Amino acid sequence: MTCRHHSTTEASPTADEICGKSDSLQGTKVLECQRIFAEKFCHVLDKETQTLAQDFPAAMNGAGVEDWVPPEVSAMGDRGTSNHSEVTDFILVGFRVRPELHILLFLLFLLVYAMVLLGNVGMMAIIMTDPRLNTPMYFFLGNLSFIDLFYSSVIAPKALVSFWSQSKSISFAGCVTQLFLFTLFIVTEGFLLAAMAYDRFIAICNPLLYSVQMSAHLCAQLVAGSYFCGCASSVLQTSMTFTLSFCASRAIDHFYCDDRPLQRISCSDLYIHKKVSFFLCSIIILPTIIVIIVSYMYIVSTVLKIRSTEGRKKAFSTCSSHLGAVSVLYGAVSFMYLTPDRFPELSKVASLGYTLVTPMLNPLIYSLRNRDVTEALRKILEKKNT
Repeated sequence: MTCRHHSTTEASPTADEICGKSDSLQGTKVLECQRIFAEKFCHVLDKETQTLAQDFPAAMNGAGVEDWVPPEVSAMGDRGTSNHSEVTDFILVGFRVRPELHILLFLLFLLVYAMVLLGNVGMMAIIMTDPRLNTPMYFFLGNLSFIDLFYSSVIAPKALVSFWSQSKSISFAGCVTQLFLFTLFIVTEGFLLAAMAYDRFIAICNPLLYSVQMSAHLCAQLVAGSYFCGCASSVLQTSMTFTLSFCASRAIDHFYCDDRPLQRISCSDLYIHKKVSFFLCSIIILPTIIVIIVSYMYIVSTVLKIRSTEGRKKAFSTCSSHLGAVSVLYGAVSFMYLTPDRFPELSKVASLGYTLVTPMLNPLIYSLRNRDVTEALRKILEKKNT
């Protein structure tokens, strides 16, 4: 028996209501009851079919019935996709401290960042205004101040906003930009410190040829090469990091977007990513460290041959500031990336060393221990007072 469409809207009865108890029926009565029950049941099926038909997408555009996916299955698929690819923002967890301490952190970050701005802008202004500082060493130092100023500015303002307000979110594009610029400037600083070590090597080991070997053209090439290496490594690192799938969580356990915290919330296979990251760090850190170490080996060897104590002291004084800057930067970076993942708060404290402390200390190191800078600063202050 096939189902026919019925327009009746009465409720579907049960078999017992139509036929009564089946044991009281015989012969043709049983067949008649079965026919009536089947027609009523077909009416119920017709209503269910109409309901399903209304669930088809209105804009099928000629697609076949086999292309339709039930809403529940579609929703499940959408949730699975959004977990992997449709990340629109992240949450910067920051420091896990009590809420009342956020104001203290805000004031501390604000004080350090103000010192970064004042020190590095002041250093660049002194170098550009005093003609006596128009030498290769101060050309490199001016670029170092520029880099310190900008990569701290990539981190500090967002951290200050997070400490002051309840909003700790950062957009996906903002996170990409932050990681790209920070990697660009921090890698550039590493190569620039290596160039400054080479400059000190020429100045102490070959002083008569210093002005010839460290020409303005070579200095510009060394600085441009530092920026190029920083940009290339930043493009590779950033593109590699943000091709990962982030499905575990949107919460970055740090106060800025960095590679290691982003790896923790990724659900991708990190084997290749970690190998490439290790290779990038190796080709960045090893050459710069080797140039610095070899340069200072020659410098120490040359200084020890100087007979006068005053000459040795003067030679070492020209290198002490650079050595201080190298020690602070590489010490903080090494401590940060050698800290195990199970101590995230310790790695956050270590990262403060090169995100804010190093940019704050560099102008102090180079100004307090440099007679030319202090003399230029004294003249500028005297001009303002007069």
